[in-house]
Amino acid sequence: QVQVEESGGGLVQPGGSLRLSCAASGSFFRIGHMGWYRQAPGKQREFVAAVTSGGSIDYADPVKGRFTISRDNGKNTVYLQMNSLKPDDTAVYYCKVAGYSSRWQVQDYWGQGTQVTVSS
Repeated sequence: QVQVEESGGGLVQPGGSLRLSCAASGSFFRIGHMGWYRQAPGKQREFVAAVTSGGSIDYADPVKGRFTISRDNGKNTVYLQMNSLKPDDTAVYYCKVAGYSSRWQVQDYWGQGTQVTVSS
């Protein structure tokens, strides 16, 4: 079992910055992929960014060049630095963590979400 807790959301003006954090805790063998998804009102949840335990990174096209994902394996924490924020970035941001209960057994865990609102 893995608990996932996000923090750092809030209200910011267009062009502003915000940093989200997500910490994984509980009983697990190791944490694999850690990533961020977001869901805006009336839309499906969409991929934002992810990083593997080895440091490989993927970004969704709308956030490339503006968002930076990173992780601290010692703290089992992933971060999302969001710069040059746009109103279209407004959404609930969710953290997803791949938690291994053994060397080969893995399942995804989701956080509760944190609201990011970009508005003037």
